[in-house]
Amino acid sequence: METQPSYSAFAGSRLLVTGDLKTMLTQTKEYLDQGGQEQVLIFDDDTGKQIDFDFRGSPQQVLNRALPLSPRKGPGRPKIGVVSGEVTLLPAHWEWLEKQPLKASGTIRRLIEAARKNEAPAAQSRMRIEAAGRFMWSMAGNLEGFEEASRALYSANWAKLAELTASWPEDVQQHVFRLVQRAKER
Repeated sequence: METQPSYSAFAGSRLLVTGDLKTMLTQTKEYLDQGGQEQVLIFDDDTGKQIDFDFRGSPQQVLNRALPLSPRKGPGRPKIGVVSGEVTLLPAHWEWLEKQPLKASGTIRRLIEAARKNEAPAAQSRMRIEAAGRFMWSMAGNLEGFEEASRALYSANWAKLAELTASWPEDVQQHVFRLVQRAKER
């Protein structure tokens, strides 16, 4: 089941917004335009990676730079978002692909989709825990008990994690557990 990507913006240790890209960008731009003084950090909730955006100009200019362009009309397959790339395979792989009725690119796309659908829940959960770990490193790496909390996160010791993060800023602690909850749901 595909979920819409989620992003979270923090002003210092205070959560400004969690939501889809457009919602997050709009509310973060509003905060900045109202004179927000604290440094803003934005995270991709699926990966835990910090992302930078250009907030210069009007809200619409910010959105235009960040949001994907609408599919162009015309030849090709823009509706499915085809992006050209390079794949290196052994001759035996190319021979097998040439025998497939859907041609190479169609067969490769279908194989990848099947693998994504059949990805083990444990692997998905591990990726979510790693996302929580990346977020923790960025937002709490200098906080008391971080190293022990990180060990508790990766060993799935949720009670110990709660105990070790109790003194952290509330929004940071809650966001860690929101990311952990996403891992447990998989």
